[in-house]
Amino acid sequence: MAVPLTLYIDNRLLSPWAMSAYVALVEKNLDFELRLVDLDQGEQRMAPFLCRSPAGKVPVLAHHDFYLSESSAIVEYLEEAFPAPEYAAVIPADTRARARMRQVQAWLRSDLAALRRERPTEVVFEGMQRVPLSDEGQADATRLVRVAGCLLQEGQKHLFDDWCIADADLALMLNRLILSREEVPARLRDYAAEQWERPSLRRWRDSRGA
Repeated sequence: MAVPLTLYIDNRLLSPWAMSAYVALVEKNLDFELRLVDLDQGEQRMAPFLCRSPAGKVPVLAHHDFYLSESSAIVEYLEEAFPAPEYAAVIPADTRARARMRQVQAWLRSDLAALRRERPTEVVFEGMQRVPLSDEGQADATRLVRVAGCLLQEGQKHLFDDWCIADADLALMLNRLILSREEVPARLRDYAAEQWERPSLRRWRDSRGA
C-alpha cells in the first residue's frame, strides 16, 4: 500500500524550501502525491489550504490527517517517522553534525535576504536575466562565499561525512551566484555542481519541465 503522503508546493516550483522537502521525500524513496498551489492566484490564502497551513505558506506535508509546514520541520518529521536504516537518512546521525546541520539550515533561511531578493530562484531555474548586485546584495554574496568556504574544505564533497539535506539547501544558495555568473571559488563551484547532479535534485528539475 502506498504511503499516504502529500506534498503541497508552489505551482511554479520555485520555492527553495519546497525543493528541500521534495528532495527529502525522494531521498527516502517514499511514495507521495504532489499538489500544486497557485500562489499568483492567492490560493495559499484561501480555504481549505489555510486549514492545512494557517500561515498560508508552502511547502506543507500531509501524512494521513496530519499537516505540517516549514521545510526544516518537515524534513525532521520525515526522518523520525521513516527512520534509518529502513529508509535512507537525510539528517546526520551524529549529535554534533546534526546540530551543525540545523545551524546551516537556520542561517540559510534567516540571513542573506538581499541576495535572495536580488538573485531569486528564477535565476536558478528559469534563467532570469541578472541585474548588478546592490552593495547589500554584494555583502551577502561575500558572506555566503566566506561561510561556505569555512564549512567546506578542499575536495570535501559533502558538509559532513555523508550527504544530508543541508547540502541541497547550500548548493541552491550558491547557485544563485554561480548561475548568474558571479565570482565563486572553483572548489565551491565544483561542490554545487556535484550536488546539482544528485538524482533527487535532477528529479526536482525534471519535474519542472513536466
